[in-house]
Amino acid sequence: MEAPIERRKVYELLAERLLTRIGERHLRPGDPLPTERELTRLYRVGRSSVREALRMLESKGLIKPVGTGAFVVAEYTNPFNDSLNLLLTLKETSLRELFEVRKILEVEAAALAAARRTAADLEAMGRAVEEMEAGLASADRYIAADLRFHLTVARATGNKVAVHLMHAIRGVLQEALASIYRIPGSPQQSIIQHRGILAAIASGDAADARWQMWQHLARVERDIEEILAGSPAGRGSRRHAAGGGKGARRG
Repeated sequence: MEAPIERRKVYELLAERLLTRIGERHLRPGDPLPTERELTRLYRVGRSSVREALRMLESKGLIKPVGTGAFVVAEYTNPFNDSLNLLLTLKETSLRELFEVRKILEVEAAALAAARRTAADLEAMGRAVEEMEAGLASADRYIAADLRFHLTVARATGNKVAVHLMHAIRGVLQEALASIYRIPGSPQQSIIQHRGILAAIASGDAADARWQMWQHLARVERDIEEILAGSPAGRGSRRHAAGGGKGARRG
């Protein structure tokens, strides 16, 4: 009726202990791990178990070798990046789907940011909008500031998963935003909408922040659809966006 209880291998338990120390920030990126000899003594395990545990952590990208058998904690990576990049490489998703996810994520993020933002967050958002305006003549400068604004909104939620998701999406959005930048009047309109989002977040009005962000992303989505050349799927998405606006406003 029930599966037997598995006996954990010693190296798995050791790897779990070390992972806990990394997760609790007792060991930070760049910090050296204890040597094999020290780990053997500290945890009273065999040398082979220590080596297997280290191999397991290295294979997951959590530690990296620095020569002579020594290891240090690796820089923290975004676990979503590889998955999204693989989906794009295999053509299992599309840019349009990524923009839909962006709307799902960022609309609620704006509402959370309105409740949780700090003075430093507001200052960073304001600087990003100013940089967008100053960079209107430079695609790279403008797009970098645009992305920085949205990443700051995500960071202001205090939700680490939301921040990681935004960073994972960031890379694949840059090319699309470069296309939108070339649409006459679109960058100027985005600056106006970013100021509206910032004002709503600064006032602490979660409902208005949600609405302002939805308005902005819906317009960006329409611009993307025009660039993607009005396929039947694009027309359907536009109809959905038009209907969704009313629902989002009521929410």
